[in-house]
Amino acid sequence: MKKVIIIVLVLLAVAGGVTAMVISAQSGYTSVLTAKVVREDLSTVVSGTGQIKPKTYVNIGATAFGRITELAVKEGDHVTQGQVLAKVENIQPEANVDAQKASIASATTDVSSYIAAEKTAEANVEHAKADLEQKQLDWNRAKALYQQQLIAKQDFDAKKAAYDLAVATLAQSNAAVVQAVAQTASARAKVTNNQAMLRSDVDALDKTVSLAPFNGIVTNLPVRQGETVVVGLQNAEGSTLMTLADMSVITAEVKVDETDIVNIQLGQPADVTVDALPGRTFKGHVTLVGDQAILRSTGIATSQSTTGTEEAKDFKVVITLDTPDPELRPGLSTTAKITTAHKPAVLTLPIQALTNAVPAQLDANGKLIPATTTPAPGTKPPTPVQGVYIVKSINGKLRAVFVPVTTGITGATNIEIAKGLDEGQEIVTGPYKTLRALKSGALLKRDEAKPSPSTPAS
Repeated sequence: MKKVIIIVLVLLAVAGGVTAMVISAQSGYTSVLTAKVVREDLSTVVSGTGQIKPKTYVNIGATAFGRITELAVKEGDHVTQGQVLAKVENIQPEANVDAQKASIASATTDVSSYIAAEKTAEANVEHAKADLEQKQLDWNRAKALYQQQLIAKQDFDAKKAAYDLAVATLAQSNAAVVQAVAQTASARAKVTNNQAMLRSDVDALDKTVSLAPFNGIVTNLPVRQGETVVVGLQNAEGSTLMTLADMSVITAEVKVDETDIVNIQLGQPADVTVDALPGRTFKGHVTLVGDQAILRSTGIATSQSTTGTEEAKDFKVVITLDTPDPELRPGLSTTAKITTAHKPAVLTLPIQALTNAVPAQLDANGKLIPATTTPAPGTKPPTPVQGVYIVKSINGKLRAVFVPVTTGITGATNIEIAKGLDEGQEIVTGPYKTLRALKSGALLKRDEAKPSPSTPAS
C-alpha cells in the first residue's frame, strides 16, 4: 500500500513539473486568431426594406352622382382596357339625351321650313321685279301720252300709282328674303346649340359607366353594389370606386439608410426577396433614387416636417423588376439587396482584422527595431494609421508585425486590400480586445481551439 502511494505521489510530481515547464514556456505569449489573405470576388451590397408596388396605378373615382346599379368586378380580378367596371344609375342622363335628340330633330325640321320660306321669298322677289318692270313700261308710255294730251290725267295718275306700288312690293319682297335668311340662320344655330347640349348630355351619360383605362388588376374595392357615390375630392369617402394597378411593370419601393444612399446610382443591379414567397429571388435594377430625406419615425419628408428634432432618416429607392411575376401583389413586404460595387479576384481579409497602430520598423536582418516611447525633443509622436498585424516568424518565434494597408470596397464580412499585403500572408484577426491591445513584436501563439468564424477559406 505504501508503494502505491509513493508511485502516485511521484506521478503527481512529474505532472506538476511538466505543467510548470509548459506554463513557463508559454509565459509572454499572446493567444490570437489568425487567417490568410485570399483572393476572391467581392461585392458591396446595400440593403433596404419596403413593399411591392406597380409602376402605374390609378384610383378610379366616381364621375357621376348616384347609386351603383352594377359592380362588374371584385378585388383581385384581372381586367382589360375598355372593360366595364361599374355602372351608376342613369335615368336622368338618359332622359336628357333623348330630350336633346328630340330637340335637334325639331330644330332640323324648322331649318327645312325656313329654307323653304327663303326659297318662296326669293321667288316673290323675282315676281316683284318682273311686275315692277311692266309697271315702269306702262308709266313711261303714260307719261308720253299725257304730254301729248292723248290721255286723261286720271289715267296718268293711275299708271304712276301702279308703278310706285310695284317699287314698294319689290322692297317688301327683298325684306322678306332677308327675314327668311335670318330665320334659317337662327334655326341652324339652334340645331348647333342642341347638338352641343347633346354632346354634354351624352358625356354625362357615359360617365355613369366606368371603364378600365388599361390592362391591370383590381387591388382595392371600397364600395358595394347599391351604395351611393358622389363626385368629390380624390380619396374622399364615397368618391373612389376602386384602385386599378398595371402589373406589367412591377417595382420594389424600399427605404435605404442615409449613410448608404450616396453609393446608390441608377442602373445598379439588385436582388429582391419577398416575405410571402420564401426561397425566391427576383432580379431587378435601380430606376429611381429619391432626393428627399424621409423621417424614419413618421415617414414624412424632411421638407414637410415642422419639427427640428434630429433623428434617423431614409431615402426612397425604386427597383424595377426585370421579369414581372403573376404571384406578386401590391403591398407585399420585400427586401432589396443592391450591389453598389463589384470586383472580381481581389485580395481580401476579414474586416475585424483592421486596426489603428504605429507601423513596425524592421532592420536589414528582419529584426524589429524597438519603438521609442518618448519622442525626441522637437519631434511629433508617430501617428497611428490603418493596418493589420501580420504573423511573422523571427528567430524561430511567431511575432506580430503591424503593417499599414490601403483598402478598397467593403463586402458583408470582408474588405478589399488594394495595397500593403500579398496573397497567402497570415494575419491576426482577433479576439477583439487582444487585437486592440496588441503591439508590434509581441510573441504569438495560434488559438486552434477558437477559429475565427469569418475567416475566409485559403
